[in-house]
Amino acid sequence: MLKVNQYSAKGTALEPFTLPKDWEQKANAKLLAQAVRVYEESSHIGLAKTKTRGEINRTTKKWYKQKGTGGARHGARSAPIFVGGGKAHGPRAERRILLLPQKMKQNALKLALTVKSRNKEVVVAGGLDTFKKTSQAQSLLNKIDKKNKHFTLVLAKSNLGLKKVVNNLEQIKVTNFINLNAREVLFGGMIILDKAIFTQK
Repeated sequence: MLKVNQYSAKGTALEPFTLPKDWEQKANAKLLAQAVRVYEESSHIGLAKTKTRGEINRTTKKWYKQKGTGGARHGARSAPIFVGGGKAHGPRAERRILLLPQKMKQNALKLALTVKSRNKEVVVAGGLDTFKKTSQAQSLLNKIDKKNKHFTLVLAKSNLGLKKVVNNLEQIKVTNFINLNAREVLFGGMIILDKAIFTQK
């Protein structure tokens, strides 16, 4: 069973918290790699494009005659070898949509949480709904791990209003547990789970 450190809203260390049994997954590097690739591909629109020699606004008249000049053979000045010419093998607008089945998404997320938990990079914090000031959140972060420069705060739906309290903290990213994915967990630094996640229906 996965056990992680637990803290109160004031940063007091409590008894270790046992994560749900179904969160513990066997190692599967291929699944994690696939999930990360899908999420990263979805994070950009992939519409970069350059013009080819047939698309630029330049004359297509032959530059000079084919023979007798002593120079190389050339056609239009729109060729890629000329300044201002088209791009020979530039990027083309392409929107690839990679999909991950729902069951694989869930398993990848649980696997990522398993990996981070075993590395002691997941903690549970309770009473977050009592925070009214940014300084309270900063104090909690300092007591969890003062040296860590990167945190991901995963909130229950009922506590999403806490975003306003922590928005001024540069080292923390806030996300809704419903929207959490494997990539955010793997690259999110220290993961702080809102205890209300495990009690909400």
